[in-house]
Amino acid sequence: EGAGKKNKTGGGSFDEVTNVVFMGMGEPLHNIEAVLAAVDIMLDPHGLAFSQNKVTVSTSGLVPEIQRFLNESKGCLAVSLNATTDEIRSWIMPINRKYNMEKLLGVLRDNFPRVDMGRQQRQVFFEYIMLAGINDSSEDAARLLAISRTMPCKFNLIYFNTHEGSEFRCSDPDTIKAFRRKLVEGGAMCTIRQSRGDEEMAACGQLGSPESPEDWKPPPPKMKKPKRLREAEAAAGAERGKAAA
Repeated sequence: EGAGKKNKTGGGSFDEVTNVVFMGMGEPLHNIEAVLAAVDIMLDPHGLAFSQNKVTVSTSGLVPEIQRFLNESKGCLAVSLNATTDEIRSWIMPINRKYNMEKLLGVLRDNFPRVDMGRQQRQVFFEYIMLAGINDSSEDAARLLAISRTMPCKFNLIYFNTHEGSEFRCSDPDTIKAFRRKLVEGGAMCTIRQSRGDEEMAACGQLGSPESPEDWKPPPPKMKKPKRLREAEAAAGAERGKAAA
């Protein structure tokens, strides 16, 4: 997905790709043979000669493939975490039902910092999409801080790009800033990724044709909404009923 560019001038101008991120086109590690080969070519001095910290593969959490990637590749690894409990992560990320957080965090703790990589990739990058009322509480921030104390890592908070048909909403900007502040004050490294392209339905998670329902794929089967969320919705409904009475 990602290809950062900068403009060069001198006898004309051209765009130069400065970094590459494998994400947004399906799970990269489902195609690990091709991904390993592509990363090798990008990093090889006789290939594209990218710096090791400029090529990153993002995964939803395929534990055996993560171990293989870390064993065989000099590229960087990012992990889409997006939740702090198995209950929530299994609901929004089905891969967690096969490789739960204990297994995922375990393989990361075993491999980071990557001692054979010099200054490169000493910390794992965690991507964390902010979902209103689902993973943006003070308790979630506290659990992320607990994770950060068990391995070197950096959190990247990502705006959820709202789209028609989704039951999720993005956390509001003040909540996201407060969430980041709690992490930073607790000693964690944390940034906020600014969303781009949502006005054209071309941002992360939005690629498609919302005006053409015939092109939509059927949604994957989902687990029942977590008990905590069901109870909160029931309590809110009861309060609305009292107010209307």
